[in-house]
Amino acid sequence: MQFSIQREALLKPLQQVVGVVERRQTLPVLANLLVRVADGRVSLTGTDLEVEMVAGTAADKLADGEVTIPARKLFDIVRALPDGAQIELKLNGDRVALNAGRSRFTLATLPASEFPTIDEIELVEKVSLPEEVLKDLMERTAFAMANQDVRYYLNGMLLDLQEHTLRCVATDGHRLALKETQLESSVSARRQIIIPRKGVNELIGLFETGDGTVELEFGRNHLRVRRGEVVFTSKLIDGRFPDYEAVIPLGADKRATLDREVLRGS
Repeated sequence: MQFSIQREALLKPLQQVVGVVERRQTLPVLANLLVRVADGRVSLTGTDLEVEMVAGTAADKLADGEVTIPARKLFDIVRALPDGAQIELKLNGDRVALNAGRSRFTLATLPASEFPTIDEIELVEKVSLPEEVLKDLMERTAFAMANQDVRYYLNGMLLDLQEHTLRCVATDGHRLALKETQLESSVSARRQIIIPRKGVNELIGLFETGDGTVELEFGRNHLRVRRGEVVFTSKLIDGRFPDYEAVIPLGADKRATLDREVLRGS
């Protein structure tokens, strides 16, 4: 396995994937990224067994193969290299040689066969919507998620899919945040899934304020999000979210409109 790539072209997918890798792992291979060269492209995969992120990029001088490389070390090396540096990475036995200009690095590896990957999900529903819309939905509701609550189903965000509407809902039992958007096409049946807190935070960090489109693939036990070269997969929290519609007050007849900055300052 080998490839040649410019620093900036490798740094962006590395930044997207390395956040998934936990600093403290139960398995040594979980500290590594799976680097795969196939079909004329390089793909990087990181996972903590709960969420998985795959990012791809184009490269030159390709030789197919796959191996796992220490994630943080690779990221620190690439980040420290000067702008515009040309990186050459080649697998020699059980070591990876990384060369850039006068810099030479040798990294230990683990076999790709040891790396855990999430199997194909059983797709039950698929929707598309603008990236900035989904980012706004999640950012405006994520603050209300519980953190390490014994009611584990509150430690995440509910995605409620019904007819032409997608709702994001979060609550910690004391406050509740809800925001919805209209979908271009209707769905076959109502679906409710709970994304764990880490999955929500990784998704928010992944999104950019662009005019791109993201695809949400709802599975029975997973959610998969596709955005350009990036594929994000998260396990779901197995639990029943509270009936949030029952706790939203009805018939409130008092409403006040205030200047946001004045209220915030007060």
